[in-house]
Amino acid sequence: MNKDLIAIFEYLEREKGIKREIVINAIAESLRAAARKSIKGLGEKVSVEIHPKTGEIEVYTQKKIVEKVVNPQEEISIEDAKAMEPECQVGQWLEIAITPQDFGRIAAQAARQIISQKLKGAERDVIYEEYRHRAGEIISGTVKRFIRGRTIVVDLGKVEAILPERNYPKLERYNVGDKVQALLYEVRDTENGGAEVILTRSHPEFVAALFVQEVPELHDKTVAIEKIVRDPGYRTKLAVRSYDSKVDPVGTCVGVRGTRIKNIIRELNNEKIDVVPFSDDPIQLLQNLLAPAEVRKLKSFDHKIAIVVMDEDYPTVIGKKGMNARLIGQMMERDLEVQKLSEYQKILAIHMAELSDSEDPSFDEKIRIEGVSGLITESLASAGFDTLRKLMKAEPSEIPSKVPGVNYYDLADKVLEQTRKRKG
Repeated sequence: MNKDLIAIFEYLEREKGIKREIVINAIAESLRAAARKSIKGLGEKVSVEIHPKTGEIEVYTQKKIVEKVVNPQEEISIEDAKAMEPECQVGQWLEIAITPQDFGRIAAQAARQIISQKLKGAERDVIYEEYRHRAGEIISGTVKRFIRGRTIVVDLGKVEAILPERNYPKLERYNVGDKVQALLYEVRDTENGGAEVILTRSHPEFVAALFVQEVPELHDKTVAIEKIVRDPGYRTKLAVRSYDSKVDPVGTCVGVRGTRIKNIIRELNNEKIDVVPFSDDPIQLLQNLLAPAEVRKLKSFDHKIAIVVMDEDYPTVIGKKGMNARLIGQMMERDLEVQKLSEYQKILAIHMAELSDSEDPSFDEKIRIEGVSGLITESLASAGFDTLRKLMKAEPSEIPSKVPGVNYYDLADKVLEQTRKRKG
């Protein structure tokens, strides 16, 4: 019995998860190559058999039986063949056993090198098989060491995974021995022919996976996360939809008294999480994302959405260093431009005053404003604002004082829009 080989088989099966037949095939192929290099007189037809239970090695070469040998590596004379197999005949192939003792030092070195290469490939294949289908799944491990600064090597048991510095929030700190949960992001090849498992805690899908783990309705598809964006370590926003009219998607994700979402926030080291109802209507989705703030004005462009909000809502809508507005823009897949109502009104008044100096004769005609009822324009005319020019020259406070219930800025917005359309 070859105890050394048996020990290798058992170690690789137990510690690396590599099946015995994979190891045997790798060793057999390496010994075949070593035999062809180190033993003279061997042809191409060399085979190696290794017994999986005992580790015994048998090496064979095949030679064709001929009357007269021309190529000694591939042929054997009928006389020599009959000495080994009396019943053989010319034209047949004879299998000749070669004992392992025929392998010299060079054969052993060559075998060792090729075995090492093959086993690396086999180990990589095992990693792929075990972890490739687990991409997008949360797995747990232990911080083993640090490489290249803050990149973490995580011990998963059979293999080590990499948690790159860019893949976890800057605010998070770890020590060797700490337990860590992360999303299995991908399994990729390395330059030296191996494979490595890459983890992430900063990707939005990590938060999504935590919710699926915590909320059964997400797992059974009663509720779905339609959109999710994140600034790792600071804030996550997700829009959820229910496929059951009796199930509230937001309440389901938050849990009774916030029990479900608190567990996720705790895992994310108190990162803020906003859960809103999803809507296929972009305007409604935007309102849901901004609530309780109310949009006073909204203009949508190809790559931008411009909104006006009340002054008191502006800090909340913008968020710290513009983070909230940036995340809302990502949810809407457009840049979000936010303006205070007071600033917007000042700009309107300035534009109206500038426009009043125009020599456009239509501004002196009987007042007519698109989108404003005739009753309101009659009230404006009765109050002395019977032309657009007179309305443009008015102070913002004049209009509501002389025409109760009419908002100067709403009128100004419509007048400027009407003028833009006509010039365009």
